[in-house]
Amino acid sequence: MTVLKTSLRNFFAHKGRMALSAVAVLLSVAFVCGTLVFTDTMNTTFDKLFQATASDVTVSAKGSSDTGETTSRTGRPPVMPASVLAEVRGTEGVRAAEGAVFSTSVTVVDADKDKLSPSSGAPTIVGNWTDNDARTMKITSGAAPKGPDQVMVDADTAGKHHLGLGDEIGVITAVGTHHARVSGIAAFTVTNPGAAIFYLDTKTAQRTLVGRTGVYTNVNVTAAEGVTDEQLKKNVAAALGGGYKVQTAKEVADANQKGIESFLNVMKYGMLGFAGIAFLVGIFLIINTFSMLVAQRTREIGLMRAIGSSRSQVNRSVLVEALLLGLAGSVLGVGAGVGIAVGLMKLMGAMGMHLSTDDLTVAWTTPVIGLVLGVVVTVLAAYLPARRAGKVSPMAALRDAGAPADARAGIVRAVLGLVLTGAGGASLYVAAGADQAKEGSAWLGLGVVLTLIGLVVIGPLLVGGLVRVLSAVLLRAFGPIGRMAERNALRNPRRTGATGAALMIGLALVACLSVVGSSMVASATDQLDKTVGTDFIIQSDKGEVITPQAVKAVKDTPGLERVTEYKLVDASLTTPDGRTSKNQMINAADPTYAQDLRTKTVAGTLADAYKRDSMSVPEGFAKKHGIEPGSTVEVAFRDGATAKLTVRAITSDDAVIDKGAMYASIATVARYVPADRMPLDLLVFAGAKDGQEAAAYKALKSALHDYPQYTVRDQTDYKEELQNQVGQLLNMVYGLLALAIIVAVLGVVNTLALSVVERTREIGLMRAIGLSRRQLRRMIRLESVVIALFGALLGLGLGMGWGATAQKLLALEGLNVLEIPWGTIAGVFVGSAFVGLFAALVPAFRAGRMNVLNAIATD
Repeated sequence: MTVLKTSLRNFFAHKGRMALSAVAVLLSVAFVCGTLVFTDTMNTTFDKLFQATASDVTVSAKGSSDTGETTSRTGRPPVMPASVLAEVRGTEGVRAAEGAVFSTSVTVVDADKDKLSPSSGAPTIVGNWTDNDARTMKITSGAAPKGPDQVMVDADTAGKHHLGLGDEIGVITAVGTHHARVSGIAAFTVTNPGAAIFYLDTKTAQRTLVGRTGVYTNVNVTAAEGVTDEQLKKNVAAALGGGYKVQTAKEVADANQKGIESFLNVMKYGMLGFAGIAFLVGIFLIINTFSMLVAQRTREIGLMRAIGSSRSQVNRSVLVEALLLGLAGSVLGVGAGVGIAVGLMKLMGAMGMHLSTDDLTVAWTTPVIGLVLGVVVTVLAAYLPARRAGKVSPMAALRDAGAPADARAGIVRAVLGLVLTGAGGASLYVAAGADQAKEGSAWLGLGVVLTLIGLVVIGPLLVGGLVRVLSAVLLRAFGPIGRMAERNALRNPRRTGATGAALMIGLALVACLSVVGSSMVASATDQLDKTVGTDFIIQSDKGEVITPQAVKAVKDTPGLERVTEYKLVDASLTTPDGRTSKNQMINAADPTYAQDLRTKTVAGTLADAYKRDSMSVPEGFAKKHGIEPGSTVEVAFRDGATAKLTVRAITSDDAVIDKGAMYASIATVARYVPADRMPLDLLVFAGAKDGQEAAAYKALKSALHDYPQYTVRDQTDYKEELQNQVGQLLNMVYGLLALAIIVAVLGVVNTLALSVVERTREIGLMRAIGLSRRQLRRMIRLESVVIALFGALLGLGLGMGWGATAQKLLALEGLNVLEIPWGTIAGVFVGSAFVGLFAALVPAFRAGRMNVLNAIATD
């Protein structure tokens, strides 16, 4: 009980300083709990949706996925004959059955040719209105479609794009473009996760999506009373025989949920990883806080030991304070985490994915995980200061107001730090020289961990040299005030090292990712300049196939010298060594593709691969299967016949674009794959006539005005798009790393605040001999800037080393250019100085307000 009272007294005596540490715990716990609540809520939302929309049993066409339609490369969904519906209706245990046809391989536009698609990345779905849809949607205005000129739209899409009854829309599919007017608007009775849904009558949907009537993509079956879904599935499967996919409502819902979970897990574990970084940074803050508090209470600890307190009691007293800190920060963090989850839901709502707070899911494990993490991390971080406090002897503590230094521990720390840093550097060196990316990645990971830990351990030894260099450059101009700030930063190297290390972690990751991102962009740009010979690339940003109408519009564009179509065809290959390679991809293109992409070959000529019944294979595949120019490969096309193709060229593996591709001409593939099963183009390349590039570019954009799902890019556009994509990804990562940097800033604030308290008498004496408040505040700000820049130097240097090593591994994949983003690095370094200034505002202000006489009288 005495230990608890002492701990409570000390905790509340330093509540301001404890609050800063508690904020670090709060932020880290809040990010973890917010991530868990948000992803659990997403799972709940989709689970309810999938359960509500699935019929008792669903019959799908051959080739469809477990979640329903499979977007095929033909642009049309897999279908089954309408006779299946009659067979299902006559099956025992069936109360009702209805045919449905839908597709996600569509683009819907308004009268101005603007896309009516979700901004959240959710699909655009066009299908027929069925009784199954009526279970989860309610017509709020107008009526369901009853003819080819009518369409019904969901209320969310109508509201977002300002659609009303009578407005004209166009549905663009592989079949053509169908125009209709809005006849009705239907609202979801369950949460809409963001899809845009359009309903046509059944015959119109069949003609528009498939090109003919009398077919369905699936059949929705309702069980008769007393018949289970499993029994109904058996009856339907027996009646239909093979060739169809038959699933219960639970199986469909589980398949859909599994598909969305893969996306959610990437987001979940990515965000938890950044929360872990914030926890790691928070550890330094807590260690520093308790180390300084213990040092300031050394005489008090000595008195406790003198009157009978044991080492374990002193140790427990500090750990109880940490426990209280962890509990307070964790409890508040759990509550803040729920708030973060709600904020993320609102953000997703602004992007078009509607998540209702009615589905807010807080599993019992979430607060438990938050509390356990927060408390355990805090107590572990406080263990070393607590152990140090317990080792202080009573007489030494009564003689000295500060904790005694442990010279032996310093030597051990130096040796351990040097060994870890050296081992980490060696691992990075091995990674940079690896012959395979997989092997090198393991060494890179080990090197990152060892060098990070090594620099954290050895940091105090580096303080003397780096702080003096920084001071010579930055502080000497401030005269005596600058020199005093330098001495303050050098006074306790361990404290300065730990504070700088907190910043180092976040900035090292920023620097590493900046180097990797810049190198990827520079390498890809270099590859574009060296290998791409086309003027224009036409593609869908969502990876959708290009409709025949759009291809015709490209070919009819004036000013073009050539147009190259490019398709992907699935096949199985049987090589001369007798082995069969399944699920291979043949890149089918027009012969002019050899001009559009200057692919290096190690044997043969790529142009010959586009001759009749010819192909190329990549270098690695050829070596593995003993293939040489002239070898024959048996190619079984998934949607066609089997061909025997002669290998005319072997392409180099030293490539980025189309690395590992196998080429054949479209004419060769067309001999073995029926026209109705031939994949549509994934890309179209166009070359302008000499001197007409600008006019052709403008003409192409005009020609594709009616097809807004496709984008025309020249090489400059392509490079800019690549930079934007990498930049957006990096900005998102930087935003998540900002959490760790905020925690690090709190650490600097806490260190300075405690340092000011520790030097109260010293500050009073300096003020008494003439130091002004302004000079005092400047001294503290300069000290903070030096500490921040010390951490920035370590972090940026370490991160650039990691990034350069990672680029060596990327070079194995063809990304050969190392690009150091010096502008970003310099910006981060300068930004760190401002971080130091910001962190010093409150401690400097409090020091300036200190009463001189009271400060001198402080013991």
